[in-house]
Amino acid sequence: MTATIALVGRPNVGKSTLYNRMIGGRPALVHDTPGLTRDRRYGELDYFGRVVRVIDTGGLDPAAEGDAIGRGIHRQAWRAIEEADALVLVVDGAAGLAPLDAEVARNIRATGKPVILAVNKIDSPKRDVEIADFYGLGLGEPFPVSAAHGRGFDKLLEQIVTVLGVAPPPAPVEDDEDEDEDVEDEDEDEEDELDEAAADDAEDAAADPDDPDAPARPSKRRRPHRADADAGPVRIALLGKPNAGKSSLCNRLLGEERSLVHHQPGTTTDPVDSPLRFAGKDYILVDTAGIRRKARVEEDVEKLAVTMALGQIERADVVVLVIDAALGPSEQDARLLGAAEAAGKAIVVALNKSDLLRGAAAVEAVRTATTDNFHFLTWAPSVLVSAERGDGVDKLMDTVAKVAIQHQRRITTAELNRFFAEVCETVPPPIWHGKSVRVYYLTQAAVGPPTFVLKASAPDGISPAYRRFLSNQLRKRYGFKGTPLRVFVRAKDSKPKKK
Repeated sequence: MTATIALVGRPNVGKSTLYNRMIGGRPALVHDTPGLTRDRRYGELDYFGRVVRVIDTGGLDPAAEGDAIGRGIHRQAWRAIEEADALVLVVDGAAGLAPLDAEVARNIRATGKPVILAVNKIDSPKRDVEIADFYGLGLGEPFPVSAAHGRGFDKLLEQIVTVLGVAPPPAPVEDDEDEDEDVEDEDEDEEDELDEAAADDAEDAAADPDDPDAPARPSKRRRPHRADADAGPVRIALLGKPNAGKSSLCNRLLGEERSLVHHQPGTTTDPVDSPLRFAGKDYILVDTAGIRRKARVEEDVEKLAVTMALGQIERADVVVLVIDAALGPSEQDARLLGAAEAAGKAIVVALNKSDLLRGAAAVEAVRTATTDNFHFLTWAPSVLVSAERGDGVDKLMDTVAKVAIQHQRRITTAELNRFFAEVCETVPPPIWHGKSVRVYYLTQAAVGPPTFVLKASAPDGISPAYRRFLSNQLRKRYGFKGTPLRVFVRAKDSKPKKK
């Protein structure tokens, strides 16, 4: 098990900023608003090969326990404290020692776990004298740091790995000649096992660099299929409007209170990543903030939360749009689905709160409304679920697993051209400037989403309508349920004549 630390402290001392500094990037939402972090966030810190698991927590403030959200924040923080091997108490050096700091220090000292004191917001050596008051917390030597600028960061990390007893990685062992030969043999065997169509497609699908719609040039090595053991976990992003039940669904799947649930809209702010193993398969489940119409988003915090939620679309393999079935689909839901389709992600629609639907007529009405509102995504499956009771959750995950495989599905060039020959017999390519467009072959250039390239004598002669027709025929033959398709037309490369 990886050694774990939890970042704890009163609200607004810079825990999330320190977490971002440790993990790299900006995975946690940072703002001056107190109480912004509510759920536990997990990440990995790699300090010269020594890996530590880091948990970001919400602010501990007994005065805030009077409301449900405040109590929930405390539950989440104390679960992180119980789970951690050591704690980093973060205090605000610029504001000085506060009575709440002393109370938090007493509470976490009672756990008996090692505690490291990080005095944040000490931006220059001139301010080092300000840490003297924090010796009174009885936690040993304070470490002056600036999470925003990185000052004092290395000393803090060195203390963390020392307290946790994380050993440095072993020195690399030089391979002998026999091992080198084995590696070369494995590489040769792997090259022999490459899909022949993938190798051909990589050369044929070279796109015009000036064409913004051109697909990226694929690698000559086939991308792992989601059915492969080494493909890694499928990343699922739960998207939807506020109060659709995303956090409740996340908790139901995980079997614990991983995300704070409350009827107040905007309870979830940060995207929350959680590993999930379901039916023998590994997933990363991402709970996100509710996304309202842009015109209704006014607060800076909500703008940041929405931006981070939308950013999860690009990182996801499968987007699950969660809809309140009692209210039915809306125009905003259609916009979110459009964004997921434009990003090329597999899509599943979860009609949550199905337990509130009374009778078969109500169920049929919401299914009809879903079909009508999402008419541009007839290929996206929908599943009735109840996060409250657990109804339909197994079916939802089974659907996610299936669309994830379809999202990575590859059809060989030989099979595609047999299929396309049949299509041309029924509906040949259109006439262009009085001549029939000559089509040479159809090949698959990429997966995730499945992307096809049609090589033709006159690419401009293949209309968007014919490309849509070809996409529909591909779905009719091969399924591709739950994933968008891309069809591009390119001119066949001319080969120089031999002398």
